[in-house]
Amino acid sequence: MNIRECDKVEILTLQDNYIEITAMDNTNVVQRANPVDKEMKLTVSLLAEHGFSTLVKVYDGDYAASFIFDFGYSKDGAARNAVILNADMASVKAMVLSHGHMDHTGGIEELSKLIPGDKTKIEFVVHPGVFKKPRYIKMGEELKLYFPEFNREDITKEGYALVDTKEPYPLVDGYAMFLGEVPHLTDFEKGFPVAFRQTDGKEEWDPIEDDTAVVMNVRGKGLVVLSGCAHSGIVNTVRHATTVTGIDKICAIMGGYHLSGPFFESIIARTTEELKKLNPLYIVPCHCTGRKAIMHIEKEMPEQFILNMAGTKLTFAA
Repeated sequence: MNIRECDKVEILTLQDNYIEITAMDNTNVVQRANPVDKEMKLTVSLLAEHGFSTLVKVYDGDYAASFIFDFGYSKDGAARNAVILNADMASVKAMVLSHGHMDHTGGIEELSKLIPGDKTKIEFVVHPGVFKKPRYIKMGEELKLYFPEFNREDITKEGYALVDTKEPYPLVDGYAMFLGEVPHLTDFEKGFPVAFRQTDGKEEWDPIEDDTAVVMNVRGKGLVVLSGCAHSGIVNTVRHATTVTGIDKICAIMGGYHLSGPFFESIIARTTEELKKLNPLYIVPCHCTGRKAIMHIEKEMPEQFILNMAGTKLTFAA
């Protein structure tokens, strides 16, 4: 599927697991949130939480349009940050969900309130698997931690035009792409072993096949791949992006890589080696990547590494 080249991609993080207002490491790529109000007083702060939400804006000549990718965990965390950041919600032309877990769906209603105009003209793009239920983390027969249900009505009640597809789908006039279902091809990215669901009353392992990503194409720099949690594997996800677009050059790999905790620490080194082979200009692990994995990736890819946080705006330009 063709993806149009653009002059610039801006990714404003409305929600991530980390915040540090004293970073002072702005560059032409990285812009940290300004923690002062209009009177230059230190009276506001962004909220960090175990969730992920971004406002992605693409530019090409006089063209500019945005979409929201994921919505954070709490009801109002991402929306609160969007207000503080003066995010351009009027430019939103699409809503996109990486997968149906609560740390990505929680803020839909409050973020929707910030978007002006007729929402029936805005597509809300998901994999149909986001609506599967019940889903839970199974720590034993007597301990099952259930995910909150996510239903079609959670989208349609806001007025959006729901698009549920397993296939790649164009966004914002073809300047971005929803990747659809990501095939599991690597021999080490095996999914979340304690994720389960019930289908027709029978318990089965949950491959979280609704997990996906979005991709943009910066002129001369290559693909910007943005994942939610990469439950299908971040390497699988990026390889799928190159297969779908026919573009091998990688500008940035950003998002959750889901390498946190004892189930995934054994593949941190292998994942990092495979990311090196993909040779992105920038590597931006977020959200569920985990402290140990982020530290390892920074050590192994120091020139490419960017530490993300709530409120950070990243600009990838031609």
